[in-house]
Amino acid sequence: MVDILLVGLTAFELVPVTVLFLQVLMALPAYRPRPLPQGRRPTVCLLIPAHNEADVITGTLRSITPQLAEGDRLLVVADNCDDETAGIARGLGAEVIERTDLERRGKGYALDFGMRHMRNDPPEVVIVIDADCQVHPGAIDRLARTCGETGRPVQALDLMISPKGAGLKTRIAEFAWVVKNQVRPLGYRRMGLPCQLMGTGMALPWALLSQARLGNANIVEDMKLGIDLAVEGFPAIFCPEAKVSSFFPDGKHAEATQRTRWEHGHLSTILQEFPRLLIQAAAKGDIRLLGLALDLAVPPLALLVILLSVVFSFALAGMGMGLSARPFLLASIALGLLMTAVLLAWHGWGRQVISFADLLSVPFYVLSKITLYLKFWTRRQKAWVRTDRD
Repeated sequence: MVDILLVGLTAFELVPVTVLFLQVLMALPAYRPRPLPQGRRPTVCLLIPAHNEADVITGTLRSITPQLAEGDRLLVVADNCDDETAGIARGLGAEVIERTDLERRGKGYALDFGMRHMRNDPPEVVIVIDADCQVHPGAIDRLARTCGETGRPVQALDLMISPKGAGLKTRIAEFAWVVKNQVRPLGYRRMGLPCQLMGTGMALPWALLSQARLGNANIVEDMKLGIDLAVEGFPAIFCPEAKVSSFFPDGKHAEATQRTRWEHGHLSTILQEFPRLLIQAAAKGDIRLLGLALDLAVPPLALLVILLSVVFSFALAGMGMGLSARPFLLASIALGLLMTAVLLAWHGWGRQVISFADLLSVPFYVLSKITLYLKFWTRRQKAWVRTDRD
């Protein structure tokens, strides 16, 4: 029975590791940007939910306004703000609506408020941008045209950058972000499979978004929205030619708050949505839904390393006690695939973020996150909490 259990655990771990390895492998060939879709450009509304973003929203709006075409709208939802966010946005030419509801807090409610405001004069495409993001030149046009041409949600390349002088933990987190938001969706794109929505840099057809259930306090509302749309037959397309970026917050507390929200939200979504996606994929015979389910099943890299190390240790101990070598062999294969995937991703995309010597420090980074994952089972973060950027 112990042998069967260990074989089952190692085989289970092989699934997300194999998905990660294939995604990295498929992303490796040099990427050639696709031609810009031609024809009429759809009308666009840039929707920016903002809660006390006075310190950063100026840079965001200034990166957007040069990219707006005639007929486009720039709409800022000043959500439960008690700073100068609304006034700054108006001064920079944005249309601003203010929302006050201290009971229903979170980005989903702000997006829903903005969508209801647009209903009398809806655009063809809505592009959601976080209030602390830089929208790189050409991104708006690329997202709008791709969304209009395909009729599907389109996700820009969304990168988080370490601030100057950032410590090793933040730079390792940046590398992990590159793997998650650039390497993996690029690999899937080459396999003809969809990506997850990432919260900012999302372009969505009005016809789809206007029917979505946005008004909720889900702390990873973007992933939930992407999954819901995929189940309805509209999985998201990754568009690496369009880029948005922002900085990791300064300060250990702010960074910890942000990581807890992301990772607890991701894990909760795996538990809640993975079974549904598998069932829908099987019922519809939809390979895209299956691909999305398997992508969702890949946990954060640090957690994947922890889980695999635990299984490997048990398999090694079992072999030492005279049990079958099969669990140890499977665990060794999984560990080898994971290490190869990380090294390939570092060689292709991570060398400008961390050195090889820094990469060797990853085990210490992984150990430092054990508490975060234990809290998922004891004190899980369920409510939206704004990250302090000061």
